[in-house]
Amino acid sequence: MNDRLIGILGGGQLGRMLALAGYPLGLRFRFLDPASDAPVRYLAEQVVASYEDHLAVAQFGNGLMVATYEFENVPVATARALEQRVPVFPPPQALEVAQDRLAEKRFFTQLNIPTAPFAPVDDRASLDAAVERIGLPAILKTRRLGYDGKGQAVIRQRADIDDAWRALGGQPLILEGFVSFVRELSILAVRGQDGAVACYPLVENLHRNGILYRSIAPAPGLSADVQLLAETYARQVLEALDYVGVLAIEMFEVDPAHTGATGARLLANEMAPRVHNSGHWTIEGAVTSQFENHLRAIAGLPLGDTSARGCAAMVNLIGGLPDAMMLLALPDTHLHLYDKAPRPGRKLGHVTVCAGDATRLAERLAVVEQYVLASTR
Repeated sequence: MNDRLIGILGGGQLGRMLALAGYPLGLRFRFLDPASDAPVRYLAEQVVASYEDHLAVAQFGNGLMVATYEFENVPVATARALEQRVPVFPPPQALEVAQDRLAEKRFFTQLNIPTAPFAPVDDRASLDAAVERIGLPAILKTRRLGYDGKGQAVIRQRADIDDAWRALGGQPLILEGFVSFVRELSILAVRGQDGAVACYPLVENLHRNGILYRSIAPAPGLSADVQLLAETYARQVLEALDYVGVLAIEMFEVDPAHTGATGARLLANEMAPRVHNSGHWTIEGAVTSQFENHLRAIAGLPLGDTSARGCAAMVNLIGGLPDAMMLLALPDTHLHLYDKAPRPGRKLGHVTVCAGDATRLAERLAVVEQYVLASTR
Protein backbone atom coordinates (compact mmCIF):
# COMPACT_ATOMS: atom_id res chain seq x y z
CA MET A 1 0.00 0.00 0.00
CA ASN A 2 1.19 3.52 -0.87
CA ASP A 3 0.43 5.82 2.06
CA ARG A 4 0.18 8.83 -0.27
CA LEU A 5 -1.84 7.36 -3.18
CA ILE A 6 -5.54 8.22 -3.31
CA GLY A 7 -7.94 6.61 -5.75
CA ILE A 8 -10.85 8.61 -7.15
CA LEU A 9 -13.82 7.07 -8.93
CA GLY A 10 -14.67 9.57 -11.65
CA GLY A 11 -12.40 11.83 -13.63
CA GLY A 12 -14.47 14.98 -14.14
CA GLN A 13 -13.79 18.52 -13.03
CA LEU A 14 -14.35 17.71 -9.36
CA GLY A 15 -11.68 15.03 -9.53
CA ARG A 16 -9.43 17.45 -11.33
CA MET A 17 -9.81 20.06 -8.58
CA LEU A 18 -9.26 17.42 -5.90
CA ALA A 19 -5.93 16.49 -7.46
CA LEU A 20 -4.88 20.12 -7.81
CA ALA A 21 -5.64 20.64 -4.11
CA GLY A 22 -3.84 17.46 -3.08
CA TYR A 23 -0.49 17.84 -4.80
CA PRO A 24 0.71 20.58 -2.40
CA LEU A 25 -0.03 18.12 0.44
CA GLY A 26 2.29 15.56 -1.12
CA LEU A 27 -0.59 13.29 -2.18
CA ARG A 28 -0.69 11.28 -5.40
CA PHE A 29 -3.73 10.18 -7.37
CA ARG A 30 -5.14 7.44 -9.55
CA PHE A 31 -8.49 7.82 -11.35
CA LEU A 32 -11.02 5.39 -12.78
CA ASP A 33 -13.20 6.82 -15.54
CA PRO A 34 -14.60 5.30 -18.74
CA ALA A 35 -13.90 8.43 -20.79
CA SER A 36 -10.41 8.60 -22.31
CA ASP A 37 -10.76 12.38 -22.64
CA ALA A 38 -11.70 12.95 -18.98
CA PRO A 39 -10.56 16.31 -17.53
CA VAL A 40 -8.04 14.49 -15.28
CA ARG A 41 -6.24 12.75 -18.13
CA TYR A 42 -3.11 14.92 -17.97
CA LEU A 43 -3.00 15.24 -14.18
CA ALA A 44 -2.58 11.70 -12.94
CA GLU A 45 -2.69 8.01 -13.79
CA GLN A 46 -6.09 7.06 -15.21
CA VAL A 47 -7.59 3.60 -15.54
CA VAL A 48 -9.93 3.88 -18.55
CA ALA A 49 -12.68 1.35 -17.95
CA SER A 50 -16.33 0.91 -17.01
CA TYR A 51 -17.25 1.16 -13.34
CA GLU A 52 -18.80 -2.30 -13.72
CA ASP A 53 -15.51 -3.82 -14.97
CA HIS A 54 -14.53 -5.84 -11.88
CA LEU A 55 -11.01 -6.60 -13.11
CA ALA A 56 -10.38 -2.91 -13.80
CA VAL A 57 -11.76 -1.94 -10.40
CA ALA A 58 -9.42 -4.45 -8.76
CA GLN A 59 -6.47 -3.06 -10.76
CA PHE A 60 -7.50 0.45 -9.78
CA GLY A 61 -7.59 -0.49 -6.09
CA ASN A 62 -4.14 -2.07 -5.93
CA GLY A 63 -1.84 -0.17 -3.58
CA LEU A 64 -4.25 2.65 -2.69
CA MET A 65 -4.21 4.26 0.75
CA VAL A 66 -7.87 5.22 0.45
CA ALA A 67 -10.52 5.67 -2.26
CA THR A 68 -13.23 8.27 -2.78
CA TYR A 69 -15.57 9.36 -5.57
CA GLU A 70 -16.31 12.64 -7.30
CA PHE A 71 -19.88 12.05 -8.42
CA GLU A 72 -22.78 10.24 -6.82
CA ASN A 73 -23.80 7.99 -9.72
CA VAL A 74 -20.91 5.58 -9.19
CA PRO A 75 -22.52 2.12 -8.82
CA VAL A 76 -22.86 1.28 -5.14
CA ALA A 77 -21.77 -2.29 -5.91
CA THR A 78 -18.49 -0.93 -7.28
CA ALA A 79 -17.86 1.12 -4.14
CA ARG A 80 -18.68 -1.86 -1.92
CA ALA A 81 -16.39 -4.17 -3.91
CA LEU A 82 -13.59 -1.63 -3.66
CA GLU A 83 -14.25 -1.33 0.08
CA GLN A 84 -13.16 -4.97 0.44
CA ARG A 85 -9.67 -3.95 -0.70
CA VAL A 86 -9.20 -0.43 0.64
CA PRO A 87 -11.07 2.08 2.87
CA VAL A 88 -13.70 4.01 0.89
CA PHE A 89 -14.86 7.45 2.07
CA PRO A 90 -17.54 8.71 2.17
CA PRO A 91 -19.03 5.31 3.08
CA PRO A 92 -20.97 3.52 0.31
CA GLN A 93 -24.10 3.80 2.46
CA ALA A 94 -24.09 7.57 1.82
CA LEU A 95 -23.83 6.88 -1.91
CA GLU A 96 -26.77 4.50 -1.70
CA VAL A 97 -29.00 7.03 0.09
CA ALA A 98 -28.12 9.89 -2.27
CA GLN A 99 -28.73 7.88 -5.45
CA ASP A 100 -32.43 7.36 -4.77
CA ARG A 101 -34.55 10.46 -4.23
CA LEU A 102 -37.19 8.52 -2.31
CA ALA A 103 -34.63 6.89 0.00
CA GLU A 104 -33.04 10.30 0.48
CA LYS A 105 -36.31 11.99 1.45
CA ARG A 106 -37.18 9.16 3.82
CA PHE A 107 -33.70 9.41 5.36
CA PHE A 108 -34.19 13.13 6.02
CA THR A 109 -37.61 12.41 7.52
CA GLN A 110 -36.18 9.77 9.87
CA LEU A 111 -33.76 12.42 11.16
CA ASN A 112 -36.63 14.92 11.62
CA ILE A 113 -35.16 17.15 8.92
CA PRO A 114 -38.11 18.77 7.12
CA THR A 115 -38.56 18.39 3.35
CA ALA A 116 -41.13 19.24 0.73
CA PRO A 117 -44.11 16.82 0.74
CA PHE A 118 -43.37 13.72 -1.32
CA ALA A 119 -44.85 10.39 -2.37
CA PRO A 120 -43.55 7.37 -4.31
CA VAL A 121 -44.93 6.78 -7.80
CA ASP A 122 -44.70 3.29 -9.31
CA ASP A 123 -47.58 3.35 -11.79
CA ARG A 124 -50.23 5.66 -13.17
CA ALA A 125 -52.67 4.87 -10.36
CA SER A 126 -50.12 5.80 -7.70
CA LEU A 127 -49.37 9.03 -9.60
CA ASP A 128 -53.04 10.00 -9.44
CA ALA A 129 -53.09 9.11 -5.74
CA ALA A 130 -49.95 11.16 -5.09
CA VAL A 131 -51.44 14.18 -6.84
CA GLU A 132 -54.57 13.89 -4.69
CA ARG A 133 -52.45 13.69 -1.54
CA ILE A 134 -49.86 16.40 -2.32
CA GLY A 135 -51.83 18.71 -4.58
CA LEU A 136 -50.67 20.85 -7.49
CA PRO A 137 -48.37 22.27 -8.64
CA ALA A 138 -45.87 19.46 -8.15
CA ILE A 139 -42.78 17.97 -9.79
CA LEU A 140 -42.56 14.40 -11.03
CA LYS A 141 -38.96 13.14 -10.89
CA THR A 142 -37.07 9.97 -11.63
CA ARG A 143 -35.83 8.44 -8.39
CA ARG A 144 -32.40 7.78 -9.86
CA LEU A 145 -29.85 9.38 -12.19
CA GLY A 146 -31.51 12.76 -12.76
CA TYR A 147 -29.24 15.80 -12.38
CA ASP A 148 -29.00 19.42 -13.58
CA GLY A 149 -32.76 19.49 -14.19
CA LYS A 150 -32.88 16.23 -16.15
CA GLY A 151 -35.46 13.52 -15.43
CA GLN A 152 -38.12 15.95 -14.22
CA ALA A 153 -41.56 17.09 -15.34
CA VAL A 154 -43.57 19.92 -13.82
CA ILE A 155 -47.27 19.27 -13.27
CA ARG A 156 -49.01 22.61 -12.86
CA GLN A 157 -52.55 21.46 -13.55
CA ARG A 158 -54.36 18.19 -14.06
CA ALA A 159 -54.06 18.53 -17.83
CA ASP A 160 -50.28 18.10 -17.44
CA ILE A 161 -50.46 14.69 -15.73
CA ASP A 162 -50.71 12.65 -18.94
CA ASP A 163 -47.74 14.42 -20.54
CA ALA A 164 -45.62 13.97 -17.41
CA TRP A 165 -46.45 10.27 -17.26
CA ARG A 166 -45.66 9.79 -20.96
CA ALA A 167 -42.31 11.51 -20.47
CA LEU A 168 -41.19 9.64 -17.36
CA GLY A 169 -43.48 6.66 -16.75
CA GLY A 170 -42.22 3.10 -16.65
CA GLN A 171 -39.49 3.64 -14.05
CA PRO A 172 -39.45 4.34 -10.29
CA LEU A 173 -40.58 7.94 -9.70
CA ILE A 174 -41.27 10.37 -6.89
CA LEU A 175 -43.76 13.24 -6.78
CA GLU A 176 -42.64 16.29 -4.80
CA GLY A 177 -44.79 19.24 -3.85
CA PHE A 178 -43.80 22.70 -5.02
CA VAL A 179 -42.05 24.80 -2.41
CA SER A 180 -42.65 28.53 -2.21
CA PHE A 181 -39.15 29.47 -1.08
CA VAL A 182 -37.39 32.71 -0.29
CA ARG A 183 -34.14 31.47 -1.80
CA GLU A 184 -32.05 28.37 -2.41
CA LEU A 185 -29.17 27.68 -0.04
CA SER A 186 -26.57 24.98 0.46
CA ILE A 187 -24.49 23.95 3.44
CA LEU A 188 -21.12 22.28 3.00
CA ALA A 189 -19.73 20.37 5.93
CA VAL A 190 -16.73 18.09 6.40
CA ARG A 191 -16.19 15.29 8.90
CA GLY A 192 -12.83 13.70 9.63
CA GLN A 193 -11.99 10.11 10.50
CA ASP A 194 -11.76 11.18 14.14
CA GLY A 195 -15.33 12.54 14.10
CA ALA A 196 -14.33 16.22 14.01
CA VAL A 197 -16.80 18.36 12.03
CA ALA A 198 -16.37 21.76 10.38
CA CYS A 199 -18.99 23.72 8.41
CA TYR A 200 -18.68 26.40 5.76
CA PRO A 201 -20.93 29.48 5.70
CA LEU A 202 -24.26 28.95 4.01
CA VAL A 203 -24.23 29.73 0.29
CA GLU A 204 -27.03 31.37 -1.71
CA ASN A 205 -27.58 29.63 -5.06
CA LEU A 206 -29.31 30.62 -8.27
CA HIS A 207 -30.25 27.93 -10.80
CA ARG A 208 -31.15 28.44 -14.46
CA ASN A 209 -32.80 25.66 -16.45
CA GLY A 210 -32.11 23.30 -13.56
CA ILE A 211 -28.34 23.99 -13.62
CA LEU A 212 -26.48 25.92 -10.93
CA TYR A 213 -25.55 29.28 -12.40
CA ARG A 214 -24.27 31.33 -9.45
CA SER A 215 -23.36 30.97 -5.78
CA ILE A 216 -22.71 33.77 -3.29
CA ALA A 217 -20.89 33.16 -0.01
CA PRO A 218 -21.64 33.86 2.71
CA ALA A 219 -25.32 34.08 1.75
CA PRO A 220 -26.35 37.77 1.89
CA GLY A 221 -28.37 38.73 4.96
CA LEU A 222 -27.49 35.46 6.62
CA SER A 223 -28.77 35.19 10.18
CA ALA A 224 -26.90 33.24 12.84
CA ASP A 225 -29.94 31.11 13.68
CA VAL A 226 -30.38 29.92 10.10
CA GLN A 227 -26.68 29.09 9.85
CA LEU A 228 -26.91 27.16 13.12
CA LEU A 229 -30.00 25.27 11.94
CA ALA A 230 -28.29 24.25 8.69
CA GLU A 231 -25.21 23.10 10.59
CA THR A 232 -27.42 21.08 12.94
CA TYR A 233 -29.03 19.27 10.02
CA ALA A 234 -25.62 18.63 8.42
CA ARG A 235 -24.22 17.20 11.64
CA GLN A 236 -27.22 14.90 12.00
CA VAL A 237 -26.62 13.47 8.52
CA LEU A 238 -22.87 13.14 9.06
CA GLU A 239 -23.30 11.30 12.34
CA ALA A 240 -26.09 9.02 11.10
CA LEU A 241 -23.94 7.82 8.20
CA ASP A 242 -20.62 7.74 10.09
CA TYR A 243 -19.54 9.99 7.25
CA VAL A 244 -15.97 10.97 6.32
CA GLY A 245 -15.33 13.72 3.77
CA VAL A 246 -17.22 16.72 2.42
CA LEU A 247 -21.03 16.62 2.30
CA ALA A 248 -23.32 19.15 0.61
CA ILE A 249 -27.01 19.57 1.42
CA GLU A 250 -29.11 21.77 -0.85
CA MET A 251 -31.94 23.52 0.99
CA PHE A 252 -34.82 25.91 0.54
CA GLU A 253 -35.12 28.86 2.90
CA VAL A 254 -38.82 29.42 3.44
CA ASP A 255 -41.08 31.80 5.27
CA PRO A 256 -42.18 29.91 8.43
CA ALA A 257 -45.65 31.39 8.03
CA HIS A 258 -46.04 29.40 4.78
CA THR A 259 -44.96 25.99 6.11
CA GLY A 260 -48.01 25.16 8.17
CA ALA A 261 -47.66 23.37 11.47
CA THR A 262 -43.96 22.60 10.97
CA GLY A 263 -42.92 26.27 11.13
CA ALA A 264 -39.74 25.25 9.31
CA ARG A 265 -37.15 27.81 8.23
CA LEU A 266 -35.17 25.36 6.06
CA LEU A 267 -36.35 22.43 3.96
CA ALA A 268 -33.79 19.87 2.79
CA ASN A 269 -33.96 19.26 -0.95
CA GLU A 270 -31.16 16.83 -1.68
CA MET A 271 -27.68 15.87 -0.55
CA ALA A 272 -24.47 15.23 -2.45
CA PRO A 273 -21.94 12.90 -0.78
CA ARG A 274 -18.94 14.63 -2.35
CA VAL A 275 -17.39 17.99 -3.03
CA HIS A 276 -19.98 20.23 -4.64
CA ASN A 277 -20.38 22.86 -7.34
CA SER A 278 -21.72 25.39 -4.82
CA GLY A 279 -18.45 25.07 -2.90
CA HIS A 280 -16.11 26.06 -5.72
CA TRP A 281 -15.86 29.56 -4.23
CA THR A 282 -13.83 28.07 -1.36
CA ILE A 283 -10.71 27.71 -3.54
CA GLU A 284 -10.02 31.44 -3.32
CA GLY A 285 -12.74 32.51 -0.89
CA ALA A 286 -12.13 30.34 2.18
CA VAL A 287 -9.14 29.67 4.39
CA THR A 288 -9.24 25.99 3.37
CA SER A 289 -10.98 24.89 0.18
CA GLN A 290 -13.61 22.15 0.15
CA PHE A 291 -11.24 20.08 -2.00
CA GLU A 292 -8.34 20.27 0.43
CA ASN A 293 -10.63 19.56 3.38
CA HIS A 294 -12.12 16.52 1.67
CA LEU A 295 -8.63 15.14 1.16
CA ARG A 296 -7.60 16.00 4.70
CA ALA A 297 -10.64 14.13 6.01
CA ILE A 298 -10.25 10.93 4.00
CA ALA A 299 -6.47 10.83 4.58
CA GLY A 300 -6.87 11.14 8.35
CA LEU A 301 -5.32 14.62 8.52
CA PRO A 302 -6.59 17.49 10.72
CA LEU A 303 -9.40 19.52 9.16
CA GLY A 304 -8.65 23.04 7.95
CA ASP A 305 -10.33 26.33 8.82
CA THR A 306 -13.62 26.73 6.91
CA SER A 307 -13.98 30.49 7.49
CA ALA A 308 -14.66 32.76 4.53
CA ARG A 309 -12.04 35.32 3.52
CA GLY A 310 -14.45 38.22 3.10
CA CYS A 311 -17.13 37.70 0.42
CA ALA A 312 -17.03 35.58 -2.73
CA ALA A 313 -19.19 34.58 -5.67
CA MET A 314 -18.89 31.77 -8.18
CA VAL A 315 -20.37 31.84 -11.70
CA ASN A 316 -20.51 28.68 -13.79
CA LEU A 317 -19.43 28.82 -17.43
CA ILE A 318 -22.11 26.80 -19.20
CA GLY A 319 -21.99 25.94 -22.89
CA GLY A 320 -19.52 28.67 -23.90
CA LEU A 321 -16.38 30.44 -22.71
CA PRO A 322 -15.92 34.18 -22.18
CA ASP A 323 -12.85 36.16 -23.19
CA ALA A 324 -10.19 35.09 -20.69
CA MET A 325 -8.12 38.23 -21.24
CA MET A 326 -11.03 40.46 -20.26
CA LEU A 327 -11.96 38.40 -17.22
CA LEU A 328 -8.44 38.11 -15.87
CA ALA A 329 -7.95 41.84 -16.15
CA LEU A 330 -10.67 42.35 -13.51
CA PRO A 331 -9.66 42.74 -9.85
CA ASP A 332 -9.69 39.62 -7.65
CA THR A 333 -11.26 37.51 -10.39
CA HIS A 334 -10.14 33.91 -10.86
CA LEU A 335 -10.76 31.68 -13.88
CA HIS A 336 -10.96 27.88 -13.72
CA LEU A 337 -11.28 25.92 -16.98
CA TYR A 338 -11.99 22.19 -16.99
CA ASP A 339 -10.46 21.18 -20.35
CA LYS A 340 -13.81 20.02 -21.69
CA ALA A 341 -15.16 20.38 -25.23
CA PRO A 342 -17.97 22.96 -25.45
CA ARG A 343 -21.55 21.84 -25.96
CA PRO A 344 -24.90 23.34 -24.92
CA GLY A 345 -25.67 22.92 -21.23
CA ARG A 346 -22.19 21.62 -20.34
CA LYS A 347 -20.20 23.08 -17.44
CA LEU A 348 -16.89 24.15 -18.97
CA GLY A 349 -15.43 26.07 -16.06
CA HIS A 350 -16.20 28.66 -13.44
CA VAL A 351 -15.19 32.15 -12.37
CA THR A 352 -14.72 33.18 -8.75
CA VAL A 353 -14.89 36.82 -7.68
CA CYS A 354 -13.70 37.91 -4.24
CA ALA A 355 -14.04 41.16 -2.29
CA GLY A 356 -13.72 42.51 1.23
CA ASP A 357 -17.42 43.37 1.55
CA ALA A 358 -20.77 42.60 -0.04
CA THR A 359 -21.09 45.96 -1.81
CA ARG A 360 -17.75 45.64 -3.59
CA LEU A 361 -18.52 42.02 -4.43
CA ALA A 362 -21.83 42.97 -6.07
CA GLU A 363 -20.07 45.58 -8.20
CA ARG A 364 -17.41 43.15 -9.40
CA LEU A 365 -19.89 40.34 -9.91
CA ALA A 366 -22.09 42.50 -12.16
CA VAL A 367 -19.17 43.09 -14.53
CA VAL A 368 -18.18 39.41 -14.57
CA GLU A 369 -21.74 38.32 -15.33
CA GLN A 370 -21.89 40.68 -18.31
CA TYR A 371 -18.90 38.90 -19.85
CA VAL A 372 -20.18 35.44 -18.95
CA LEU A 373 -23.69 36.00 -20.29
CA ALA A 374 -22.32 37.45 -23.52
CA SER A 375 -20.40 34.22 -24.14
CA THR A 376 -23.50 32.02 -23.91
CA ARG A 377 -25.88 33.96 -26.17
